[in-house]
Amino acid sequence: MFEEYLVSTKYVNYDDAEVKAMADKLMEKSANDVLLIKNTYEFVRDEIKHSWDAQDPRVTVTASDVLREGVGICWAKANLLAALLRANGVPCGFSYQRLTLGDTPDTGYCVHALNTVYVPSYAKWIRLDARGNNENVHAEFSLEEEKLAFVVRSEGEKDFFNNLAEQPLSLMKVLEESTDALDMYRFRLPDKI
Repeated sequence: MFEEYLVSTKYVNYDDAEVKAMADKLMEKSANDVLLIKNTYEFVRDEIKHSWDAQDPRVTVTASDVLREGVGICWAKANLLAALLRANGVPCGFSYQRLTLGDTPDTGYCVHALNTVYVPSYAKWIRLDARGNNENVHAEFSLEEEKLAFVVRSEGEKDFFNNLAEQPLSLMKVLEESTDALDMYRFRLPDKI
């Protein structure tokens, strides 16, 4: 039932030695599945910088890229969170939001990636946003209510509430073909996910 949310893929590559070592380290300091998910989520959210916040143009794609470089956009950070959780047997997928770049639709839109995570001891799926917090963004781990970085607030924005086992290839292609993480989302976002 959860097999597709546990596999190592080209982008969620937990078969990489460094990714596996980090997953093992997170497992060692977690007494149960809830703490494992929380500790893993907080590691990716807090220790891996968001490209925009860090003003870092490096483009990372795979989980191993993100871990090695310590930076990525939300799509890339979602790959790392999925890899670390899957390496420890926790089913993890992806969900998306379509958000305005500014306060109004005329500023354009971006696609924001979240993770879906199955919590075995609660027998339920939750969504987590590992984008990274700053003075305007505050996402948290919660088993009860979603505490995401962004809420849908204007016409044209949409929360897809999907639970995909893999990131759409159209998004990964944008990452793979990009040379500047600070510029890519403005011009090359796919029309649909």
